[in-house]
This record gives sequence, C-alpha cells and structure tokens, in this order.
Amino acid sequence: MSHIHTEADLEFGLAALLRLDARLEEVLAISGPPPLRRRAAGFPGLAAIVCSQQLSTASAGAIWGRLEQAFDPFDHHAVLRASTPKLKRAGLSAAKIKTFRAVARALRDGALDLDALAELPAEQAHAALVALKGIGPWTADIYLLACVGHADAFPAGDLALQEAAKLAFRKRKRPTAKQLARMAEPWRPWRGVAARLLWTYYRAVKRRDVIVVPRTGQARRAVPVQPKP
Repeated sequence: MSHIHTEADLEFGLAALLRLDARLEEVLAISGPPPLRRRAAGFPGLAAIVCSQQLSTASAGAIWGRLEQAFDPFDHHAVLRASTPKLKRAGLSAAKIKTFRAVARALRDGALDLDALAELPAEQAHAALVALKGIGPWTADIYLLACVGHADAFPAGDLALQEAAKLAFRKRKRPTAKQLARMAEPWRPWRGVAARLLWTYYRAVKRRDVIVVPRTGQARRAVPVQPKP
C-alpha cells in the first residue's frame, strides 16, 4: 500500500497512474502537475474538515480561529471537557458539536485509532470513519486523502470531481458518486492521485478553486462546490 507524503511520492504515483490509463495524459496536458496539498492529520485535521462542511471558507476560517483561541491545544480531550455553550460561542452548530464529541469519545475509548488508518486499505479506513455519527463518505475520503496521504482514497461524492470527470471524458451528464467510483476502478491503487489530477484539471478549465479542506490556523480560499457530508 502506498502513501503520498512528498512531491516525489506524487510524481511516482502520477507516472504509475498514467501507465494505467493513457487517457489521463490529455488531462495532465491541460491541468499541469497536481499540487501535493497535504493537511494536518489526527483530531485537528478531521475536525477542520468537519468544521468546513456546508460553510464558506471565510465562515469556516473564523470558526476555526475562535476554536484555536479558546482551546490550547484544540484536541479531543478539550472537546470532551468543553461545555456546549462554549463550543456554540465559537460558532459550531449543534450537529457539528455532536460529531466532534462522537469522534472525541471514539478516540478516548480506543474505538478509533486515527494513526492506524494509514496502514489500512482505503475501504477499511473509510469504513472505520463513517462508522462514527456525523462522519459521511465525503468527509472520510477527504481526510484519508489530504490528511493521511492515502494513495487510493477517492471521494467519489465530491461534486467537483464529478464535474471534472464529465468534462475530461466528455460525458453528457455529470456522473453520480456510484458511477464515478466505477470509473475510478482502473486507477487503483492510485485513485488518490487521480483525484488530485482531476481537481487540478477542474481548476484549469473552470478557473476557480475547488479545494475544500482548510489549513488549520491559516487563510482559507473560496469553495464554489461542496457536497453534503
């Protein structure tokens, strides 16, 4: 099982991906090489993704900034100790507070080991995350791809990836998550590289940013497309 931790890893994976599907050479010619775009792992990384769901990057950034100011450090222990009013004052919705606490309890009780996800096949790691209340397929796959660096994680439910596939492969309609997952089967075990390539292609043809995972403690960028978790 491979991981994408460095630019060299990404270059290696891209070369392997192109050998699996020569059609992607045309996509690469338009998009250029995809960026690495890694994010913090562990509870902060997963919490940042949950925080960004259904929000503009400006709103998500403001909430995350308040959380980092209110808790030092902001980890699962802090969430378990925090009162609901304090979390709400930071801007978290009731649903996101429930998700934060579900993840925090799973980490405390040993039901979830975020470090171990890196050593599991993509499907098993995905299943471990979506078993938690409030963690949907998109959130799980984005965490595995951006935070863990899993080379085969593929968020088929991402609307920008679906649109990119429609354009790149000249589909009449945007593929559904299930259809895109089937399209991605030939790209194993480098589906995570394919996702990066398609996101980059989407930006090239649409001229807008589609990366939805915030950098903890840093400025966020616009989020034109984002599915429900």
